[in-house]
Amino acid sequence: MHKTLVVGDIHGCYAEFQDLLDRAALGAGDRIVAVGDIVDRGPESPRVLEFFRERPNAATIMGNHERKHVRAFRGAIPPAPSQVIARAQIGDIDYPGAVEWMAGLPRALDLPDALIVHGFWEPGVALEDQRDVVLIGTMTGETYIEDNYPRPWWANYDGDKPLIVGHHNYTKTDAPLIYADRVYGIDTGCVYGGALTGLILPDFRIVSVPSRGDHWAALKAQSIRSGLIDPE
Repeated sequence: MHKTLVVGDIHGCYAEFQDLLDRAALGAGDRIVAVGDIVDRGPESPRVLEFFRERPNAATIMGNHERKHVRAFRGAIPPAPSQVIARAQIGDIDYPGAVEWMAGLPRALDLPDALIVHGFWEPGVALEDQRDVVLIGTMTGETYIEDNYPRPWWANYDGDKPLIVGHHNYTKTDAPLIYADRVYGIDTGCVYGGALTGLILPDFRIVSVPSRGDHWAALKAQSIRSGLIDPE
């Protein structure tokens, strides 16, 4: 039986991603799926992008950071500092193609064993009718969920399959959120010095590797010193 490794928010942490793949010990026919936010804030967004664009058995859904790149490139919003830095990492020649690829990412993946979205879920609404801002995890979507449903949102999940999400480190630790064996929040803050967590399907086995440092703090400081972004 082939396995699927679902990976939490990578955020350009390519070295830790490779550590996680080593730990997971996948076979040739196994699949790798990311929950989105594979870019921004980390040191190697281009290498992570290349992996998911070129690897036949790898896929990612759209996270709010990929969505920000698409919207900023189209002039709908100003780029945040993390997008400015990632664009510089990718380079002006390759950036339009990277954004075009990000624009084509799905907002969810419905796998045999689990449903994967980046952000949130609105109860009582079929997958195809869910709001983009809710599934992808924008600030607008988060506000909508908080204003209209009891907290925590994951306790309201009513889908047919277990739900796997990223976006927030809900436990504020290196351990993922596991709610009633129904909702799995696997962002454990790798880019901030936490851990990179994966979930191997169909067994729902957790694999995790420690971060190699607070990458976002280091990258942001370096980018301010170089004049790429302004101090906050």
